[in-house]
This record gives sequence, structure tokens and C-alpha cells, in this order.
Amino acid sequence: MKERAFISIQELANILGISRIAVYKKVKSGKIRAIKIGRSFAIPQKYVSGILGKSLTEIDKKEIDEAVKKTVKDYGEVLKRLGRD
Repeated sequence: MKERAFISIQELANILGISRIAVYKKVKSGKIRAIKIGRSFAIPQKYVSGILGKSLTEIDKKEIDEAVKKTVKDYGEVLKRLGRD
């Protein structure tokens, strides 16, 4: 299936896990590039990766996993207590 050139405000909101209004405000303020089509906006797909950030390499993933394991080892009891609150 061919990848689309644009995504909608609602689709980007779903991807980012924020409200449609929050995305709309970011578009209006210029923080997110978009093209106005009639009364709607379309976000070019090529800008979505810039919004979401770069993909993680295997080395990055390994470093993150090690950091999480160390944090759980060092602060496991504190994290459990915080989870109860």
C-alpha cells in the first residue's frame, strides 16, 4: 500500500496522544507545519517524522534498557511506593 503524502490534524493528534485542539493550536502558532486546504489543514507526512523524532537504533534501545534496569534496581522500592499513591 502506498504511503499517503499528508495526514490530518486528527490523525496527528492520535499519533501524538494529544487533543485535536492542541495540534490545531500548534499548527496556528507555527510549531507544526501544515498546509491549509479549504477550511482544513493537512500535515505533510515528511514532517511527521521530525515531529515524532528520529527512530531509535539498536544501540539506543540497549542503552535505554540498561538505564531502566539500573533505575529499577536502585530505586525499585521507591517506585513501588510511588505506584501505590
